Amino acid sequence: MIEILSHAELDRAREAGALVANILQTLKSRATVGTNLLDINRWAKSMILEAGAVSCYVDYAPSFGRGPFGHYICTGVNDAVLHGLPRNYALAEGDLLTLDLAVLKDGIAADSAISFIVGTSKPSESVAMIDATERALRAGIAAARPGARIGDISYAIGSVLSDAGYPVNTEFGGHGIGSTMHQDPHVPNMGRPGRGYKLRPGLLLALEPWVMADTAQLVTDADGWTLRSVTGCRTAHSEHTIAITDGEAEILTLPTLTP
Repeated sequence: MIEILSHAELDRAREAGALVANILQTLKSRATVGTNLLDINRWAKSMILEAGAVSCYVDYAPSFGRGPFGHYICTGVNDAVLHGLPRNYALAEGDLLTLDLAVLKDGIAADSAISFIVGTSKPSESVAMIDATERALRAGIAAARPGARIGDISYAIGSVLSDAGYPVNTEFGGHGIGSTMHQDPHVPNMGRPGRGYKLRPGLLLALEPWVMADTAQLVTDADGWTLRSVTGCRTAHSEHTIAITDGEAEILTLPTLTP
């Protein structure tokens, strides 16, 4: 299913996007050395419910997971890049943490992810990997204009990641979003320009470049959810929900809170 949102629905999407971004910003500020992943999940739950929103994750039970997910946020540490199931783990100095959050607010979903390093140490390879995903995300957003095609976005994202020296996995990527979290069209992180669905104003997309330092292969953790790099290398993931407009794409998941 591909949805094209009305102006009223886009206003609600902006509210959902700001909520997701603000929660992630708050969680980032709280995620210090010693913070437990289960506390991050608890804080996310509290903020979602206080806002009158609904988690897209708690009851999520796709074919690739051992569902339902049962938690309010995905927390990936170091080699865990996607669908990180929160667990009893205290963050350590230099950990690379990915937080991925999706909520439904007034019937419209928004989805975003951030990666950052915990503590004061900044391993150069991890900084470079996070930067690559953020640059790829900006490139994908810049390519998301009316009349362009999904392949144009995928090509823009994949070119940045490949040029930075990272293998690219196309099994999991971006997606349409609207009244539900995951919709068509699929937006792989590598593709051919001029191919795929033609973008129209009112379409919402969640773009999510992610990489693993030295492999494109994933392995599923024993928890049935968390996807890790098969080599144990570090990983990074950046994501925004955007709206296709008559001109430049609008980023819906930008925080409105003062840092």
